[in-house]
Amino acid sequence: MERGFQTSLTLFSPEAVFVLGDLTDEGQWASDMEFEATAKRFRKMFHHSPDVYFKVVVGNHDVGFHDFMSKRKLERFSDAFNSSGVEVVTLKNNSFVLVNSMAFHGDGCSFCSSAQTKLRGVSERLNCSRFGHQGGDKQKEKGKSRCSHYRSLPAAPPILLQHFPLYRPTDEMCSGIDGTPLDEKYIPHGQRREVLSQKATDKLLSWIHPRLVLSAHTHHGCYIVHQNVTPEISVPSFSWRNRKNPSLILASISPTSIAINKCFLPEEYLILILYAASGVTMATYILYYLVCILCRHRWRHVKEL
Repeated sequence: MERGFQTSLTLFSPEAVFVLGDLTDEGQWASDMEFEATAKRFRKMFHHSPDVYFKVVVGNHDVGFHDFMSKRKLERFSDAFNSSGVEVVTLKNNSFVLVNSMAFHGDGCSFCSSAQTKLRGVSERLNCSRFGHQGGDKQKEKGKSRCSHYRSLPAAPPILLQHFPLYRPTDEMCSGIDGTPLDEKYIPHGQRREVLSQKATDKLLSWIHPRLVLSAHTHHGCYIVHQNVTPEISVPSFSWRNRKNPSLILASISPTSIAINKCFLPEEYLILILYAASGVTMATYILYYLVCILCRHRWRHVKEL
């Protein structure tokens, strides 16, 4: 992953990088010392120039699924990666809304209540910037005064980034060459575990009105359109451990347009073949060099005789 990421930085020179969760493997069980060691390893693998805006979204492997989250786990993740449960960032007149998928369980717990409160504030800020009214209705005058309390955001609809995909019953409607294998494509998704619940999905779509959703979690690619309006791209794993053709998303984003391409890393067997070929070539060169030295030595010995 380190070589793949560093090569991508060199080839594409991105202005911003977003990682959609699961930065760690065992954040649910790791001690503070173990977590810090893993975070340090991640920062080494994904080191980058200060000129690159780098932002992460929390995943279930970082803090656990909803029932295993704790205040301490969220705090140490936030401290290590400068990430909060729900936030909005602005880059070049584009808004990006980042959310903690595990905090949208909908059971009224402290994490879910806090996330909903923050999401409502983000929604009002977006509506104020787009419509001049915190409720998003151009016709209503009531509530306009509340907008004066918010810092203005770009008027363009935001992009939503999260770890869990929005609700979809199965992957039957997904498209993409790196999609779910056929034998798994029709298996129902568990709400709040493989995907967000239908209720949480409706809330995010109606409160945020995103023009694009980027998600992860399933390790398979998926392109799907929600409510015939909002496209979602589930980004596959970036690790060879999870799939043979890991990839990343390349995006050029402006307030009026989005252009997206997918870049696949070489498959692992090709890398192994390359290493093996390089090893054989190096061994052949060394053998040739030694033979040449031996021949010269013998030739000199013959001339002396």
